[in-house]
Amino acid sequence: MIIHDEDRPLYTIGVVSRLLDVHPETLRVWERHGLIKPERQNRQRFYSNNDLKRLKFIYSLIEDKGLNLAGVKQVVELYPCWWHKNCQGGKKRNTAQPNSHARPCWKHEGTYCITIEDKADFCSTCELCQEKERCVGEGE
Repeated sequence: MIIHDEDRPLYTIGVVSRLLDVHPETLRVWERHGLIKPERQNRQRFYSNNDLKRLKFIYSLIEDKGLNLAGVKQVVELYPCWWHKNCQGGKKRNTAQPNSHARPCWKHEGTYCITIEDKADFCSTCELCQEKERCVGEGE
């Protein structure tokens, strides 16, 4: 059985820049602004499939929504799952799990983030949070 790890670093900056049709320096700028954290191996950047999804989301915020990097950074900070490994992604509109129709999921196009009001709610309500037991214990 093959297990596909979406967080496994696979692609060099040159490959990613061609896939996204952006200059490699653009990717470096986004990294300097804290929007993306590619793995490093011998000083070379390697991007995972999830990194590619994050980069596509950043690109769409800039190109489609007209945000600058400061705006993108503020939007990204609203996603508590942005840096989580093994994030399951969002849900479609018509599912039993409540989701925010105003917050498209960065990971899966056409889905929406689970409804979370702030980071305190994230720890107490997110079934995927690896810190859930620790966070809930501190809040009691």
